[in-house]
Amino acid sequence: MEPRDEAFAYKILRPHEWQAFRDAGVFAGSADDLRDGFIHLSTRAQVEGTRAKYFADAPEIVILRVPTAALGPDLRWEPSRGGALFPHLYRPLRLEEVEVCAAV
Repeated sequence: MEPRDEAFAYKILRPHEWQAFRDAGVFAGSADDLRDGFIHLSTRAQVEGTRAKYFADAPEIVILRVPTAALGPDLRWEPSRGGALFPHLYRPLRLEEVEVCAAV
């Protein structure tokens, strides 16, 4: 796949995952990420759909924003089952690479 021109990718976490990330300084992934072998990210346009599909049961979430330029070649744009391209990160995410975009 050719690289996409997206300045930011987004990661949705539950509050306990965000706390563990802050404590460790690195995020290796959620259970789904670890199962799939990469960290699932979304574009800005995909965040609401991702939230509705995977976090509908979560009363609170934290949305992290990550500049894609900082992720280098470990960020790959790959098709989902529906064919849409999603950003996938093939390495742990470091705390200094993220900023909190929203906590809702």
